[in-house]
Amino acid sequence: MTREHGQTSIPQISPLTAGTGRQMSTVHEDRQEDSFDAGATQERDMAPLHGGFKGFHRGKSIKRGRVMHFGQFNSDTWNPEQELQLSSTLLWMFRTVHVQPDPEKVPDEGPVTSNSTIAALLIWSIAVISILTPDCMAVKVYDEGFELCVSSRHRMKDLSHQNLTDVPFNLPNNTEYLDISYNSIQRLNKASFSRLIQLCFLKITHCGLQEISPHIFNNTPALKVLNISHNELSIIPDISLKKLKIFDLANNLYKSYQLPVSFQNLQNLDVLSLGSRTALSVNFNDFDPLRNISLQHLSLGAGIHWQKYDSGALGKIESLQKLSLFASFCGCFSMFENLLGDLNVTGTTALRFISIFPDDCNVKEDPFKNLRTMPYIKNLTIENTWINSSFMEKFLKNVWLSSLHDLSFVNITYNEDTPEGFQFRTINHTINLHSITFDSVKHFQYRYPTINMSVEAISDLTYLKFSGTGMNILPCQLISALPSLETLDLSDNLLTDSGFWWYTCSYTSVFPKLKRLSLSKNRFQRLSFISEKTHQMKTLESLDLSFNSISLDGSCSWPAQLIELSLGNNNLGNSVFKYLSSNFERIDLSKTGITAITQEDLSRFPRLTHLQLSSNGIKVIPEFLNLALNSLYVDQNAITSLSREVLEGLPRLRTLKAGNNPFVCSCDSYWFLTALNKSLLQDWPLDYTCSTPPSVAGVPLSEYKTSELSCEMWLQVAVVLPVLIAISAAIGLLFYKYDGVWYTKMLWVWIRMKKRGKKRSNLLQNVSFSYHAFISYSHQDSGWVDSQLVSSLEGAGFSLCVHERDFVPGDWIIDNIINCVESSYKTLFVLSNNFVQSEWCNYELFFAQHRAISVQQDSLVFILLEPIPTDSLPKKFLRLRTLLRQQTYLEWPKDERKQQVFWASLKSMLHMADKSIVLKDVAVAISDTAPLVTQF
Repeated sequence: MTREHGQTSIPQISPLTAGTGRQMSTVHEDRQEDSFDAGATQERDMAPLHGGFKGFHRGKSIKRGRVMHFGQFNSDTWNPEQELQLSSTLLWMFRTVHVQPDPEKVPDEGPVTSNSTIAALLIWSIAVISILTPDCMAVKVYDEGFELCVSSRHRMKDLSHQNLTDVPFNLPNNTEYLDISYNSIQRLNKASFSRLIQLCFLKITHCGLQEISPHIFNNTPALKVLNISHNELSIIPDISLKKLKIFDLANNLYKSYQLPVSFQNLQNLDVLSLGSRTALSVNFNDFDPLRNISLQHLSLGAGIHWQKYDSGALGKIESLQKLSLFASFCGCFSMFENLLGDLNVTGTTALRFISIFPDDCNVKEDPFKNLRTMPYIKNLTIENTWINSSFMEKFLKNVWLSSLHDLSFVNITYNEDTPEGFQFRTINHTINLHSITFDSVKHFQYRYPTINMSVEAISDLTYLKFSGTGMNILPCQLISALPSLETLDLSDNLLTDSGFWWYTCSYTSVFPKLKRLSLSKNRFQRLSFISEKTHQMKTLESLDLSFNSISLDGSCSWPAQLIELSLGNNNLGNSVFKYLSSNFERIDLSKTGITAITQEDLSRFPRLTHLQLSSNGIKVIPEFLNLALNSLYVDQNAITSLSREVLEGLPRLRTLKAGNNPFVCSCDSYWFLTALNKSLLQDWPLDYTCSTPPSVAGVPLSEYKTSELSCEMWLQVAVVLPVLIAISAAIGLLFYKYDGVWYTKMLWVWIRMKKRGKKRSNLLQNVSFSYHAFISYSHQDSGWVDSQLVSSLEGAGFSLCVHERDFVPGDWIIDNIINCVESSYKTLFVLSNNFVQSEWCNYELFFAQHRAISVQQDSLVFILLEPIPTDSLPKKFLRLRTLLRQQTYLEWPKDERKQQVFWASLKSMLHMADKSIVLKDVAVAISDTAPLVTQF
């Protein structure tokens, strides 16, 4: 790149406010007003750190009615090999900015190392970066406290903004989280929380609280998080809670930071926030109770100017690892230097200074010179502060000569108070700084700042973040040429496809070591174009394109080394899987409009280990996927249950997030509730609740109970089958003991006769009989027939035909048999061993059977007088053998009780006959049987 004179159109930068953070996260958390991060309570009155683009107008970024200019960088001399003229290297960084080199402003100082790569980097040095700056320390600590306490949303009570004047007495005993902020509660007494023995998280802010009774928390031994900030407490209350981990007392009205002796009992305290606008000094003995506890993070101050700090006050907190200081030291930098000296004694590793210099402070000294002799400090954040160019030169020199690894400038206003602008020459010293983050750096002067900086100062950077700067074009051969850069975060800007890959730039050798690139929250659109351009980045492994306007415009060709891709919060649909590489190991498709996934979709990625499908419309996860997934996120979808087969298809799964789905609380979820290893679930049990049926809607899944017997079919069979067998055996024994077989048989005969009688009534309604029954028996059984059968039936009014009495003398026996059979409603066969030996009985059986076939099918009735083995019947009685196997017969019982049933069944079968009418069709029947007579 050569130096150009005159007017040049270059990309424009806008001072957008945005969050910071090393993590390449797809979602930026907003700063919470009330949080427990050190210094967070003091930030509540500041401007928010996250914001949006306010607009551009001809090279000017307009925000809150003030004009902010960026962009002119004048060099003192031009030497292509030894000096770097930033104004020329910035030509591609700012659009509609006029560069006017000023040859008269040439200092006599040593040369500036030349390298266009570093040049551009420091152009934005107006917003020196914050590497390790956590996205929102306050939010993280707050979340940590929340997750530390809450096991179920049913145990949370948010009573803020309820116009309460006292703590309600009807709170459930199992309450774990209680928020009564923004009420009018001036005093807490011992009875306020007497029943809340499980209370773990208590928040009472903005209530005008003035007094806390002693021993008020004696009945809340489980309390771990206590926030009583933003009240009117005139003294620091006497608190002794052994399990307390996070304690926020900031923004009250106590006049001293002197801690009660009881604080020495807070053995588990990790985070403490103190701050009062009426506390103007820190005395030597103020923090003595913290000497022997494990405090890790202290947030101190309320944004006012301190009048006194006693050296050694903070040096007594030996466990302190992080300090967030919200105080001003303008004009009293000796106090600040003493404070840094104490932190060097404690071995503190992270510092965060908020509003350390007010806007009207003229810093002529070097308050950070002690950084050079503080070997333990690794992370430094300067936040919400006005910084002059004269101070910046001294400050960065101290940073470069220190042991710092990470540097952060957040929400900084840069003011150029030196005629030469910002000048930073080559330093012959080993540089430890590896990470810088630029986040919301503003400049309100009506001229462009001048920045000259050594290339070597940033040649070892491995992490770089430009977030919320309004960048819309990436400079050629600047950031992309950093030799050690591994992570680049350009999220929350105005970059487009053509702006990042500027058409005039050469990309033959760019980002030589870059592994992770975040382009989240920009204006990228064409996925096919992006996939093709990523081939230029030979070492790129991770790409974040979330929160853009990505469209599936054509086939994609991804480089083989790229193994991670995030496309979250783009409207892509179900077909997105076709545009991804089979080499991907990590894919984020959260909130991309996916409504269904198939086994075919996921089988495209044999190496896939991490898959995020949160916030879609997925209803079912395919079973038996047989994938090597280690992590799966399917929370906030439309899934009603997770079956055993789904998890069996993911044998290597170690992390599962499936909360905030409409789970059906029934047997479909029984395996998930009872057998699934809950250690897999990141969000269990807080985000798992019943959706249906309505009777249990809103009930946490962890509290839903169902029995194994009602859901396991095999168990139901295992329980019911033995019971049925036992009952059946008992009934069988009783049945056998009390002759149930015989009674059942008789009942069946009686029912069948009743049914047949009704069925045949229409067929026989025009037919009359002379007898109710013709009795066929052996003369050797005549004694039983006369004494039992005939006397009983005729005594009941039945008319019987008996061959010894009713055969017509002189007629042929065959004719008598035929006539008697045809004239009778039924034919009764008295079966015995004598019966089967009688030839005439065989004749009678033959004609009766023929008549049953041709006229009346149910006219045969068999009475078994004694047992007759069917196998012992003579061959001539083969018909009888068949009939006995096919038809029901009556068995004469020896027991008198059973004989009553016998007679009732027999009489029921004979009841249909009418003896007053002679059979009309007897001649037809006889004619039918005439051919049969000749056979005998």
